[in-house]
Amino acid sequence: MTICMRITLLVILTFVAIAGIGGYAMYQSRSSAVEVRSVTEGVMPSVLASSDLMGQLKDVQLAAMVMVTESDTQLVAQENDKLAEKKTVLEQALAAQAKQAEGVAQRGLIEQARESLDNYFGAIDTTAKFKLAGKNEIAQAQFFGGVMQYQSELEGIVNTLRIEKNRFKDNAIASLNGKLAQTTTTISVVTVMAVLLLGGIGFLLYRQITGPISRMAAMMGEIATSQDFTRRLPVQRMDEVGHSIVAFNGMVEKIEEASAQVRQKTADMQAMLQNIPQGILTIVEGNRVHPEYSAFLETVFETTDIAGRDVMELVFANTNLGADTLSQIEAIGGACIGEDVMNFEFNEHLMVGEIEKTMADGSKKILDLSWSPITDESDTVIRLMLCVRDVTELRQLAAEANEQKRELEMIGEILAVAAPKFAEFIGSARRFLDENEQIVHQNPEATAFAIAKLFRNMHTIKGNGRTYGLLHLANVVHHAEQHYDDLRHPASGAVWNQQELLQQLAQVRELIDRYARINEVTLGRGSSTASAGEQVLPGYERQVLTIDRKHIQESLQRLENVNTANLHELVAVRNDVRRTLRLLGTETIADVLAPITDSLPALAADLDKAAPVVEIEDNGYVVHSFAAPLLQNVFMHLIRNAMDHGLEGRQERAAKGKPETGTIKLETGVMDDMFQLALSDDGRGLALEKVRQIGIEKQLITVDQALSDAEIARLILQPGFSTRSEVTDVSGRGVGMDAVLDFVTREHGQIEIRFADTNEGAAFRPFQIIVMLPESVAVEVDGIDVPYPVAGQEATAPVALPPQDGNPQVA
Repeated sequence: MTICMRITLLVILTFVAIAGIGGYAMYQSRSSAVEVRSVTEGVMPSVLASSDLMGQLKDVQLAAMVMVTESDTQLVAQENDKLAEKKTVLEQALAAQAKQAEGVAQRGLIEQARESLDNYFGAIDTTAKFKLAGKNEIAQAQFFGGVMQYQSELEGIVNTLRIEKNRFKDNAIASLNGKLAQTTTTISVVTVMAVLLLGGIGFLLYRQITGPISRMAAMMGEIATSQDFTRRLPVQRMDEVGHSIVAFNGMVEKIEEASAQVRQKTADMQAMLQNIPQGILTIVEGNRVHPEYSAFLETVFETTDIAGRDVMELVFANTNLGADTLSQIEAIGGACIGEDVMNFEFNEHLMVGEIEKTMADGSKKILDLSWSPITDESDTVIRLMLCVRDVTELRQLAAEANEQKRELEMIGEILAVAAPKFAEFIGSARRFLDENEQIVHQNPEATAFAIAKLFRNMHTIKGNGRTYGLLHLANVVHHAEQHYDDLRHPASGAVWNQQELLQQLAQVRELIDRYARINEVTLGRGSSTASAGEQVLPGYERQVLTIDRKHIQESLQRLENVNTANLHELVAVRNDVRRTLRLLGTETIADVLAPITDSLPALAADLDKAAPVVEIEDNGYVVHSFAAPLLQNVFMHLIRNAMDHGLEGRQERAAKGKPETGTIKLETGVMDDMFQLALSDDGRGLALEKVRQIGIEKQLITVDQALSDAEIARLILQPGFSTRSEVTDVSGRGVGMDAVLDFVTREHGQIEIRFADTNEGAAFRPFQIIVMLPESVAVEVDGIDVPYPVAGQEATAPVALPPQDGNPQVA
């Protein structure tokens, strides 16, 4: 039975005398119930909806921040589409608020919110356009300078609307309380007038209506005051008051959920700010750093003491800026905060964009600075935002790329000149420089003859350099020539200074030497004849790797077009050009040893043996041309020894079940910072007994001296040691391994003999000759396109050098 039915039944049971009073009481009760329903089903949902608006705004802000920090343009576009949908939801929510608006103030706030919403999403659209155009820094500046401004403005309006709604709700609750109080008074009067008859009725009404409503009103007030939305009103009966309490509890639950969402989204925004890989801080009045800043800022400045510090001390202390510039920055920062944003725009060009800062450990960092104003609704600057980016590595890579570009340009200039003409130019330039140095040393004071001679010589170098297109050299020489010309005219104020003149000559000589070094070492265009000690058979030309001018132009174009703000792109281009430069002036090991390996058939015929198969596994390594003579001298002895002593004759190999054709194998790789070349064959192995016997005969060891096989093997490196009893055209003179050892040690290398089995004390043991040279001798191709075939190029990494079956023998 509902409250109205109960009241009606009780009134009918009363006497006609109190019918009017009872009817009035009933009217008051019905009016109170209507007001309760109005509050719980009208006012409170409207308050809830205003709170939901705040949560939806936070959701939009989070999505906008995701969009501005996203690097993928496709994802940026997707996020912008989602923001458009969220705008529609917000507009619908504002329309609903307009329908529920009470009074001029609420309707005015809703209208302001609609206008601010358009401005807010307009700023977001502008940010998205910059982002999609690849202007990330402008997009971030627009986001923090524009979007955040309208966000704050819109949040302020919505918050004011929510406060107005709460105020109206409080007034409604107060009015309801007053109405309830009036109803209670009326019922009390009726109760007094109907002393006995209505005593029970009044008690019943108080128990079923007034009590629950009073408790509900009191708890509503407590929840509104404490903002504790976890509390719920108890429901005793499912009558009108019970339904109102249920509606009220549902409203509070939704408010609680909305508050939790707001807290979560705020936490998400804080987490994003703390994890963004960029230093961001805001400057408040007094040039102090606001306590809220991005965590990456601590990595940039290598300190956690940031909040509240003077920005001049934190950012600009120990930098390359002068006192005047520092004073200017400090004055501008203090003058902009609290003033119109136009003041910042007038002075923005004076704010420093890049600094070099010395850190506590003495290291230097290059920091990129980006300034933006944060304004309020009246365009007054309330804070300055500073974005700090560490571009140290980026600048270093750019410098490396410029140096590579210069070397490529010099290589292109050299390749345009015929090798003999270039060598002639280098020789004449050095002679002129020697003559100029002698003139400077012999003349402590200036003389007309000395100055004229200096000028003629330097002018000749410059003229020849320009004739051959050596522009880098011509530019440096021009500086020295201009100084000599000034000395010829006293009115110029130039002074004869021996130290300065010698320093100028040293700079010119350094550049000439660099040209010569690139020509001879990098391009391998030195002397066309073999160097001393290098054995080159007729018909064999050096296969030195060089590059054409087209390839140089392509590399230069890559360096010129590289995006110096993109660290990954800059590293990739730098590494690619570096690998290309390192490969210049290199040869494959097969080409270096071709004169030796091609002579083996003739040697095999002289020894009445089958021509061997030579396997060269270079594992993707090539060698610099300067190492070619050394390798030819070393392996001329080792390979001929393997052919003469290691590989057996046809009959002996057949008796051992070996193929008639022997195999000589050379394997290369880098281990322990050394370039190692391991030579082996499938012959009989090292004759350790014979080596020991000859060592005793030559008094290198004693008869009773106990030696390991490794120590016996080292005897073959002694001068004059040979296992041949007669002298032939191939061996027997005792000159072989000692010469190899001398060649290798002079180049800071080593030779090792490694056995391929574990048969200690055997008469014959297979082994490898390991030639170890400095790692700088070799270059790993590493997938670089080279204009000649490289043996074993399919190997992409150095491999270990395990012992192999069979070994070369030595004379």
